[in-house]
Amino acid sequence: MASFFLTQPLMTTTIPTISKASLCPFFKNRSQTPSNAKRKNKVLSRRSSISCMAREGGDQKNPNIDSNGVGKLDRRNVLFGLGGLYGVAGLQGSEQFAIAEPLLPPDLSKCSTPSGLPQGIKTECCPPFSDEIIDFKPPLRAPLRVRPAAHAVDSEYIAKYNEATKRMRELDENDPRNFMQQAKVHCAYCNGSYDQVNYPELDIQVHNSWLFFPFHRWYLHFYEKILGKLIDDPTFALPFWNWDHPSGMQMPAMFTNKSSALYDEKRSNKHQPPSIVDLNFSTKDEKSYQEQVNENLSVMYQSMVSGAKLPLLFFGEPYSQGSEKEPGAGTVERTPHTAVHIWGGSERNREPNGEDMGNFYSAGRDPLFYCHHANVDRMWNLWKTVGGPKRKDIKDPDFLDAAFLFYDENARLVRVKVRDCLDTKRLGYIYEDVPLPWLYKKQKPHKSKYLKMLKSLGVARASDAKRVALSDFPVTLTDSMITAVVQRPTKGRSKEEKEEEEEVLVIEGIEFDKELAVKFDVYINDEDAPGADKSEFAGSFGNVPHKLKPGAQHSKVSLKLGISDLLDDVGADDDESIIVALVPKSNYPVTIGGIKIELVS
Repeated sequence: MASFFLTQPLMTTTIPTISKASLCPFFKNRSQTPSNAKRKNKVLSRRSSISCMAREGGDQKNPNIDSNGVGKLDRRNVLFGLGGLYGVAGLQGSEQFAIAEPLLPPDLSKCSTPSGLPQGIKTECCPPFSDEIIDFKPPLRAPLRVRPAAHAVDSEYIAKYNEATKRMRELDENDPRNFMQQAKVHCAYCNGSYDQVNYPELDIQVHNSWLFFPFHRWYLHFYEKILGKLIDDPTFALPFWNWDHPSGMQMPAMFTNKSSALYDEKRSNKHQPPSIVDLNFSTKDEKSYQEQVNENLSVMYQSMVSGAKLPLLFFGEPYSQGSEKEPGAGTVERTPHTAVHIWGGSERNREPNGEDMGNFYSAGRDPLFYCHHANVDRMWNLWKTVGGPKRKDIKDPDFLDAAFLFYDENARLVRVKVRDCLDTKRLGYIYEDVPLPWLYKKQKPHKSKYLKMLKSLGVARASDAKRVALSDFPVTLTDSMITAVVQRPTKGRSKEEKEEEEEVLVIEGIEFDKELAVKFDVYINDEDAPGADKSEFAGSFGNVPHKLKPGAQHSKVSLKLGISDLLDDVGADDDESIIVALVPKSNYPVTIGGIKIELVS
């Protein structure tokens, strides 16, 4: 059965008339499982109300039943019934039974000037048009490219990289391989230049969802191949900015030479070397060198290990053809990816929109962008090797068959699918093997004198922390933290139960102006907000400024944080409720729709 659903192009599958009970074997079986079955089914019912849409006989009220009593079962629902990756909890509300299909590649002939650029910005994001499209084929017997750590390369490599970038900048301005044309690719896919095929009212957006990793992997692959072609070196590989290691936490020196093709004047002046990168970037915090290193390593541990134990948490939320919003980013995309973008962009008193790195429309104009995203891409490889058996690529065909268009090193327009980029060796490259100091950087609990009081009384520690009842949501987060007591679905779970289901804190209905660099941190059972290097730190929400069509900048997203390990670390596993603190780290308001906890398998 599983292989059938991986290969069928149809949106729906017509099935014979069958009983309602036989349509729901997954839910029926769950009620019959021996251990913890009652608890699991209670949790399932709390997460969503499930019913079978197809049944015997015609049903005028049910669009999934035709007049002959034949049920048309949505492919996605069948996948859920078979125990698909995200299960029923992956979709909310009416989306549970929406007909879904993989995102189709854009129609380049309909590319338009972005309507959602920052105020006063006029730029063209459409690459050259071609109506000749070829399908990607993996290289055969190509030399394996090894992407090196940027801080450790030699002068010969820097000279080669600089020359390749120089030649890319010098290409004819209408050549799709030209540096600025390559930068337009990111702008177009991220700022509303492309409408979804068959959904002209909806934009394509490759951030804040499960498309984030595969889109940028393909983007860098072709960019790298173009560079190699221009210097006639098929072994040339992009460097990765090794910001996850103390020796690589400064902006790589090769990008700071003002006479180099790798230089971009629209970068932060404040954050030039020897300034150390802040992987949980905030405009409000100042830390010593060692404090920053410790916090960076802890952020990496949270984003790659403790908070990313499930594909749902690491990759982000599903995004398919017809999706109307950016559903929610995964751990690495939120932090450190977003933090490095904002940290590397120009100060607002120089460039009001944070150009170049600090805004989606302009990020691709800075060569540092590709070095940064090479390390982001490296995280995808590492994630599958640093944990248990659940760390696998997504199997949902809506993910695997999502498609994009890129120009290759020969200026040919190539159609690619996500399924063909899961293995970097198949694309012809690997990463240099370097130490991972964050892998065992488990955060330490904050030994606050208030901790016992917080657990026993459940009251606010200080007057500057606003306690909010869950019934009072939605609330607005401005310049001071807010806290809320949140009930857990269960307590005192066994090790086996925790392996089977992750406890996930859901901050839902997050509404903000996407044109702004919004950020807030989340802490559990500590209203002192001790820092990202402490166990109480659950994660962050951040936004790289961008806009879509008018009115879209205030769409709502969700933040999902895995907290099973955290609750063990802070001694809260036996508590019936926890105190959640939301701490603003920017000067912009954010509306929070609600807070809850789910068990996700």
